[in-house]
Amino acid sequence: MATDTVHLNWDPEQQFVLSDNNGHQIIMKKPKGVKPSDLMSMALIGCSSHDVVEILNKQRQDLHQLKVTAESFQDDDPPWRFRKIHIHYQAIGKGIDIEKLGKAIRISEEKYCSVYATLKDAIEITHDFEVVEA
Repeated sequence: MATDTVHLNWDPEQQFVLSDNNGHQIIMKKPKGVKPSDLMSMALIGCSSHDVVEILNKQRQDLHQLKVTAESFQDDDPPWRFRKIHIHYQAIGKGIDIEKLGKAIRISEEKYCSVYATLKDAIEITHDFEVVEA
C-alpha cells in the first residue's frame, strides 16, 4: 500500500502552511490563502485534469489548453457539508474529438482519479464538457 505524508505548520501570524512530500506549499487562511474547503474541489479537478490531459495525449488529440472549473454546493449551517460538486471541462485545441474528451473524463472517473474514487459515494459529482477550436 502506498503512503504519503503531508504537513501543516501554523505560525503566530495566523498562517497555515501546508506542504507535500516534495516541499511544495499552499498557504491556507483567508484573506492570504486558499479557503480550506476549496482544497477538496481543487484536489478533485487537479487529479482528474491530470488524467484527462494524459489520456487525450495518448489519443493523439491536439490539446493546447484545458480549463476546468468546479462549482461546490454546501449546507448553509455548520459543518457546511458538501452536497454536490459540478465540474466543467473546456478543452481547447485543433480538431479535438468531443467523444474522445468525454471518454477521457469517464476513464479518469472510473479508473484513475483517487480523489474522485474517494468522494463519489459521499457527495454527488457531476460534469459537463465542451471543445473550443483553437
